[in-house]
Amino acid sequence: MTQGTSGKTIRLTVAQAIVKFVAAQHSVADGHRQRFVPAALGIFGHGNVAGLGQALDQFSDDLPFVQGRNEQGLAHSAVAFAKASKRRQTLAVTASVGPGAMNMVTPAALATINRIPLLLLPGDVYATRRQGPVLQQLEYPGGPDVSVNDAFRPISRFFDRITRPEQLLVALPQAFRVLANPSETGAVVISLPQDVQSHAFDYPVEFFEERDWIIRRPTPEAEEIAAVAAMIKAAKKPVIVAGGGIHYSEATPELEALANATGIPVAETFGGKGAIQNPGPWHLRGIGLEGTPQTRIVVSEADLIVHVGTRMGDFATGSQSMFDNPDVKFASINVTEHDGIKQGATTVVADAKKALAALLTEVGSYTVPAAWAKSVQERMEEWWTTRAEYLDSSVVFDQSTLPDSEPTDAILTQAQLIGLMQETSREGDTIITAAGGPPGDLQKAWDATKGRHCHLEFGFSCMGYEVPAAIGVRWATPDQSKRVLSFVGDGTFVMAPTELVTACQENLRLTLVISENHGYQVIRRLQMWRTGAHFGNEFRYRQGDQMVTEKGTGRLEGDYLDIDLVKMAEGMGATALRVHSADDVRAALEKARDHDGPFVIVVPTVPHANLPSANVWWDVAPAEVHEQPWIEEKRKEYEAGLKRQKWHG
Repeated sequence: MTQGTSGKTIRLTVAQAIVKFVAAQHSVADGHRQRFVPAALGIFGHGNVAGLGQALDQFSDDLPFVQGRNEQGLAHSAVAFAKASKRRQTLAVTASVGPGAMNMVTPAALATINRIPLLLLPGDVYATRRQGPVLQQLEYPGGPDVSVNDAFRPISRFFDRITRPEQLLVALPQAFRVLANPSETGAVVISLPQDVQSHAFDYPVEFFEERDWIIRRPTPEAEEIAAVAAMIKAAKKPVIVAGGGIHYSEATPELEALANATGIPVAETFGGKGAIQNPGPWHLRGIGLEGTPQTRIVVSEADLIVHVGTRMGDFATGSQSMFDNPDVKFASINVTEHDGIKQGATTVVADAKKALAALLTEVGSYTVPAAWAKSVQERMEEWWTTRAEYLDSSVVFDQSTLPDSEPTDAILTQAQLIGLMQETSREGDTIITAAGGPPGDLQKAWDATKGRHCHLEFGFSCMGYEVPAAIGVRWATPDQSKRVLSFVGDGTFVMAPTELVTACQENLRLTLVISENHGYQVIRRLQMWRTGAHFGNEFRYRQGDQMVTEKGTGRLEGDYLDIDLVKMAEGMGATALRVHSADDVRAALEKARDHDGPFVIVVPTVPHANLPSANVWWDVAPAEVHEQPWIEEKRKEYEAGLKRQKWHG
């Protein structure tokens, strides 16, 4: 340590300064203070081992390090940790140059799209250039300063490339400002040329003092609240659409109070699943393409949609086809104006918790008309009866009733498997899923009330999120009595199982339930809906010739692949079982709850057996020109649906 002209300084490398700074940052939300980034994750290569690797080793007591198998999985774990921490904490992830860094592009996009804070520290090629071209360097003739890390720019909320040590004095505070801002947060990328990581500089000592970042709650404008309240009081059939912002602002009590006082029905998006914890007769549950058919009917009749804390993506709106009432109007509450004004909504730009409390006061004694309340209650009672029938595992499903299908050794449908997991769920448990059939089925059928958390990643619908996400949620849920369960299809598990090794290495108590239905069945379902035939989505052996021969190609229409998912899991260090019957699933789930380390349960499920459709249109267009005659009917159906699509502006 030396004495500089403006006070004391400390000589550190760029990498050491980053680690020391990150370890000193705290978030403060509603008076609760905690480490903003409690750990770093990563895989070392030549692009970061001598810089960040050395620094993390030197300061390992300040910033613990977790070794992973794939940088994509590690970044997914960090996103899930941040989501489960309600955006008050995140993790740092480092990677080497080139492919290691590019493995983090997918979770960076996921984080930004879902507005989840994520700190990425990828290595980069030499800043001095005299070595180049170096291993894994992209040579871009039109811009010698471009590297593959520039791929992060359009998917980051903040990106900076550090080419001089003193740039950290500006870059790091700006990075944490973005991480802590609810309306701006997402992926933050500090790109680090491998030579610069080891360069030293005399940094001011005060730069590394502990610093607090306030997670702010923007206060609503009285005029904006009054405008939305007036719309509610004039409405005969209002509906509230609750998004993930309800969770992040912890606005569930205020939302429930408004619904209880007014009777306004509340539907939940994927991100908003579980926004209602103490449901009343006004609880519509899931909305949209994978919502309930009864919710679709209610929403189609609504004359006012108040969307709160949601991006209102096309799954929630049926590609803007769900709002059939010709007089429908829109209002919104959102911390981000960009999302609030969608559908031309009258917008309150504010924290959901504060805005909903103010709105309850402003609407006064308003209640929905009795006929509307009765209709909503009857619709949801109808769905609850249907749901019970589909989830009942005592009913033997007849596979011969499925057209264009063949018998398998499965006894249970995926819906019945969900029913068994629901049956054994407890307060404080979390179920996690992302892409494919599981999130849609959970959106329809999972009861995420009474403290049962449902962690759905569907903003980016990212296959491969589920296993590493369980790691992140477990870190955010230290109480071992609360189950962390990842529900995943066999397609996703085969794609990205490797962070199971990390879970074993860290001895994390996780339950992984794999629905073994032989492929990407939800896309096959979409394919049948939109094209009338299936191709390339089931896991089948190739028939006849090899893929490329002079005679042409054999098709993927043989028997189902013989994949031993239990051996895969066991080979990575987990305990694993394959079970068929309802009783065996119950016993396995009970055994897994108290098992130290990851426990994998493989359950064969009947392919092509689906929960009822929500009967919501989706803008996926069949080919306009084709040679297959069966597409013609599908194209006509699609074009008929286009007529229901509306511009709300």
